[in-house]
Amino acid sequence: MFNFFKKKQPETPPSLYEKIGGEAAVNAAVDLFYRKVLSDDRIAHFFDSIDMDSQHVKQKAFLTMVFGGPNSYSGKDMRAAHAHMNLTEEHFNAVAENLIATLKELNVAQEDIDSIVTIALSVKDDVLNK
Repeated sequence: MFNFFKKKQPETPPSLYEKIGGEAAVNAAVDLFYRKVLSDDRIAHFFDSIDMDSQHVKQKAFLTMVFGGPNSYSGKDMRAAHAHMNLTEEHFNAVAENLIATLKELNVAQEDIDSIVTIALSVKDDVLNK
């Protein structure tokens, strides 16, 4: 039987992951972001002994998950991942500045940058182990 009066389901708004361009956008952002971070004297030393290929893979999976894309992240939570680093507000701000610069360079819409900053701020206490 046909139901011509069936209500149309409202469309689900796109995730942040979809809005910024999906996998290609996350990959480009992570690659550019780490180039900036590794040239920033305030924070580059934290990555001296890090396998950066592995770091890129983990970061891409993490950002894909938190932006609403497919979840393949299997790493530590933010508090555990950063517990041994003794990070300060200055370090957090340096990372945030590099992230924002990366997103602007990639022409991400300001409203999406704002959403990403909100996500970053939501884990700040965990990253700084407060």
